[in-house]
Amino acid sequence: MLAALLYDRNDLRLEEVGTPGIREDEVLLKVKSAAICGTDVRMFKNGYKGITPQTPRVLGHELSGVIAAVGSRVKGCKEGMRVAVAPNMGCGVCNACVRGDSHLCKTYKALGINVDGGFAEYVAIPSEAVRSGNVIELAENVSFDEAALNEALSCVYNGFQRCAVRPGNRVLIIGAGPIGIMHAKLAKMAGASRVYINDLSEERMDVCGEIDGSFVTVKSEVLDEFIMDDTGGEGVDVCITACPAPAAQRKALELAAINGRINFFGGLPADRQDVSLNTNLIHYKQLIVTGSTRANVLQFRETLEFIASGILDVKKLVTGRFPLKDIMKGFELASEAAGLKNVIYMD
Repeated sequence: MLAALLYDRNDLRLEEVGTPGIREDEVLLKVKSAAICGTDVRMFKNGYKGITPQTPRVLGHELSGVIAAVGSRVKGCKEGMRVAVAPNMGCGVCNACVRGDSHLCKTYKALGINVDGGFAEYVAIPSEAVRSGNVIELAENVSFDEAALNEALSCVYNGFQRCAVRPGNRVLIIGAGPIGIMHAKLAKMAGASRVYINDLSEERMDVCGEIDGSFVTVKSEVLDEFIMDDTGGEGVDVCITACPAPAAQRKALELAAINGRINFFGGLPADRQDVSLNTNLIHYKQLIVTGSTRANVLQFRETLEFIASGILDVKKLVTGRFPLKDIMKGFELASEAAGLKNVIYMD
């Protein structure tokens, strides 16, 4: 089969490799769509622990496809089933796993991160994922591209739940990439009265306006003045930083209203992870400041239902589609933050 293996930083190679075999408690997936994520780009640019020229890895953790083979001990899966796969796996017995948060397991692993993932024609789904319900059948009306995007949507939903957007809330999203747009869509779905989107790229804000004309896009140079004028000097009820910028985290504290909720969704690079924050703003405004990472299997299932039921549309977020042989074109666009989501498809 054809697969894209990362050997080292900036060393992604398309190669013919053997189709993976499966054990009696595993599933073989014929991949149909795999979306490129910011994490894939960072791993490509910076390398990743355990990935070396001697131990390359197939990237890709946002994936969907058709079950090609099922181990003899597997229940609930059958050949030909159209599925999405939640990539995160835990040990199954620690406190985090027992409460349903396998994505926070201390020995967590994930497809495309520390085991081979979806940028290949076939991928073996490990027993940990099969027995934990990570393989979810798709409704007939959900495309493989939409199913691949669901992984990112489920992570956004995790952050959304932690800052509890309520009807009538004013919500500010800092970062107008696909993640920011997903946050904005969830906020509207929850009944937010105003959803503001800010980004350094005016091109991306223009795209936001095209996707949903009700989003209020605000340029960075007038962000403070605009938010305060538009909210009568109160600030926003919820602010989500959907970008890897310390300045955005500081700005969130400043623009939040009394009793506001903040989610630091975008992780920061290692060289910028220590951020000076005015904690008096948290104290005197009684702010709730949260973080979130990845998603659990239940969240993945719930957001897949959002897509299937039609209450949340992700189709317009796909701005580039490339066959596996042209995967580097997709990585180039993703690295330049050109467009929104780039999807790799397999015939």
